[in-house]
Amino acid sequence: MGARYRCLVVDHDDTSVMSTPGIHYPAHVEAMRRLRPGSEPVSLEGFLKRNFDPGLIPFLEEELGLSRDEIAASYDVWREFTASRVPEFFPGILETYGEYNSRGGLLVVVSHSEAEMIERDYRAAGAAVIPDLIFGWDDDPHRRKPHPYPLFGAMERFGLEKEDILVLDDLKPGADMAASAGVDFAAAGWGHSIPEIREAMRGFCRYYLENVDDLRALLFA
Repeated sequence: MGARYRCLVVDHDDTSVMSTPGIHYPAHVEAMRRLRPGSEPVSLEGFLKRNFDPGLIPFLEEELGLSRDEIAASYDVWREFTASRVPEFFPGILETYGEYNSRGGLLVVVSHSEAEMIERDYRAAGAAVIPDLIFGWDDDPHRRKPHPYPLFGAMERFGLEKEDILVLDDLKPGADMAASAGVDFAAAGWGHSIPEIREAMRGFCRYYLENVDDLRALLFA
């Protein structure tokens, strides 16, 4: 028996892998230590909230007032951390992706992380499935979420219709991308436990998934 959707479009960080607490947030703290010595960085919870709204780049530019050069330097620090630390996948998620793929489903990743690092994570985990297509970080903001470019690219690449696709993400940019393309959206509720984000995400999604078992039930119903 096949899966409910022909194509599952998944976020990477904090949806598939546990990366913000061990990689992205420590990278931000280190970048601020170098760029704003003596200043107190936001907490992990505060960092997650700002990733949710207004988003990382607006947070860096508008709240922290980083210049273009400082944002580039912050990116370099982030690249140091992502290149040297491999995140773990959430329990059961790779098995779910593998079963989905074995039933004929296409797995596409749309993430603000770099494509080569995403593929590295799958291979380092010994995953039985490697994504069929990866849209990673792109310097052109119109080619990365929340813009729908990746979804339209997947549709063209694989001959998909809107109803063939389910987007899975833990944050609002994924929901906005799905809404812009007119495809179904499921919120991954297992990435964090911040009440404000969880409640907001319930308002953006067709499906709110508390855990990976909920994802399995949705895909294979």
